[in-house]
Amino acid sequence: MRPRIPDNSLAIVRNLGILAHVDAGKTTVTERMLYLAGATYKRGEVHDGTTVTDFDPQERDRGITIFAAAVSCSWDGHRVNLIDTPGHVDFSDEVERSLRVLDGAIAVFDAVAGVEPQTESVWRLADRYDVPRIAFVNKLDRAGADLDTAVESIRRRLHKAPLVVQLPIGQEDRFTGVVDLVRMRSLAWADGACSAGPVPEDLLAQARRRRRVLEESVAELHAGALEEFCARPSISDETLAGALRDLTHSGAGLVVLCGAAYRDRGIEPLLDAVVAYLPSPLDVPPVRGVDGAERAADPGAPLVALAFKVNATATGRLTYVRVYSGTMRKGDTILVTGLDTGAGRTERVSRILRVQADRHTEVDRAVAGDIVAVVGLKSARLGATLCAPGAPLVLEPPGTAEPVVSVAIEARRSTDADRLASGLARLTEEDPSLAVRTDAETGQTLLSGMGELHLEVAVDKLRREHVLDVAVGRPQVAHRERVVRGVSGLLYRHVRQDGGAGQFAHVVLDVEPLDDGFEFGSTVVGGRVPREYVRAVAAGCRDALADGPLGGHPVTGLRVTLTDGATHPKDSSDLAFRTAGRLALREALRAAAMELLEPVVEVTVTVPDDAAGGVLGDLAARRGRISGSSARAGAVVITAVVPLAEVFGYATRLRSRTQGRGTFTTRPAGYAAAR
Repeated sequence: MRPRIPDNSLAIVRNLGILAHVDAGKTTVTERMLYLAGATYKRGEVHDGTTVTDFDPQERDRGITIFAAAVSCSWDGHRVNLIDTPGHVDFSDEVERSLRVLDGAIAVFDAVAGVEPQTESVWRLADRYDVPRIAFVNKLDRAGADLDTAVESIRRRLHKAPLVVQLPIGQEDRFTGVVDLVRMRSLAWADGACSAGPVPEDLLAQARRRRRVLEESVAELHAGALEEFCARPSISDETLAGALRDLTHSGAGLVVLCGAAYRDRGIEPLLDAVVAYLPSPLDVPPVRGVDGAERAADPGAPLVALAFKVNATATGRLTYVRVYSGTMRKGDTILVTGLDTGAGRTERVSRILRVQADRHTEVDRAVAGDIVAVVGLKSARLGATLCAPGAPLVLEPPGTAEPVVSVAIEARRSTDADRLASGLARLTEEDPSLAVRTDAETGQTLLSGMGELHLEVAVDKLRREHVLDVAVGRPQVAHRERVVRGVSGLLYRHVRQDGGAGQFAHVVLDVEPLDDGFEFGSTVVGGRVPREYVRAVAAGCRDALADGPLGGHPVTGLRVTLTDGATHPKDSSDLAFRTAGRLALREALRAAAMELLEPVVEVTVTVPDDAAGGVLGDLAARRGRISGSSARAGAVVITAVVPLAEVFGYATRLRSRTQGRGTFTTRPAGYAAAR
């Protein structure tokens, strides 16, 4: 019998996210986990709009997850905190903010499609934050489902060593259970109940063969398992389970389970795997501040927490936080710090809420390892660090992608202009991947985001929650300008004398192409331009990158070198050299050869065989470059790189060309020269 673990021990906590491509079954997996753990009394269904985590009206209308939702349940004496994340590419920032605060994740794969485009995107995000993962191959009851094919796609496209710990019993609609290869037993489901038994005779030889393959794979990656593998005929169940846990924590291997969540098959062993293999807060490295200071997961240490989600409602602000160290109590005074908050401000914690999607339960405190919502914080923005006033620390905030699509938005009634500004401010506070700016030439208010659906959701939120009647213009993409051929020896002299102290700065710049980004350097010798003025020239050059000569778009892909210059004993200053740097680079860009860049996306289209020719022609007409095609169960999967501007409205076009049988997904592929 497993020894009892104290209720307040961090060893019983699991903080994990559910990751996958859209429609792989993340929300259904989450719902079944909550139901089997006793956190809900009824199974929620996506198609009925009755799920716990997809509680927003837009999520229920569209049938997809848009906003990350936190829920909790208990399993085998452990507390499992779950975050169900979006699968659509437009909401990748929501996934990244969740991954920043999680200790582990379940990656859900479709047994027919295997690794899909957005799966790769969220996988890379999880790699960025070193989040340990296990895999669940879902929908084994579908026609064309094949565990081995899905596992091979994981090996080939994610470059992971899959460690398959289950063997399906039956295929497609005859899928009834799995063989547990670690304990060599069968798990079968009938009428929603799971029963354990011996391995079926007709599968015994195959199960033994796969168990041996599992042992060999683990022994190749784990020293302790290798020692036992060489010394004994086989690895013991206990050693194998311990090695799988170690390999999951280190990321050297990926434990793979399987099932059919919609039919309640495979969820109990998945919960067991969460407890057995994914780390607790004690198993992950101490959290590290931007200054290198570390804090361990200790309830008795000074408080450190990170705000990863903000809901700015009409009745107040809910700040969702992950507590890494220390204890936060109701009524405590805390310090809010961050990379963009200066010295920080002190705030009082009014209430602490345990979150169950859109329902909340008030608690008196939150300890290290907890994910809770805090009421009463006015200055804490997404990415801010909450810490003890006597022990300040700043944590690295989650990354935010740059918006690539914009629409013009205005209130239909002039009297609603102020309410629209307030609503847009609230949207950008909740979602930093949205941006609002005013076009200098037209005076229009532009709302920018990660894609067409992202902006549709934001506008719909304005209409529903803020009761605003708004007009929306056609989406526009965010172009860039890049240097193709540079210039050298460009001399610029900035002289200004209009009474009082004058301005004098003399600079000579070389500008050359760079693959991406911006670099600044200086080769000035002999002190002709003092170091502080060199920094001012660099700042001025960065100012000039905001609007390029082709169309006023941001400039990227260049290296600027300050090669010479001169100063005046009285009139030279930081301001003079910053101005000179800005104006000199603008002049250099006008003299250089430039090209216009536009955002492109990788489009994966799945269509019936008889419609493939028309779809290929349509993609070519949209300036798409076909990068591959493959056959899959009576369908053709086409991959192409297409300008983002050409993808607007493509869903309607594809439906009409394929009589509603075609589907497509996109993911960002950077920028390319506009053609």
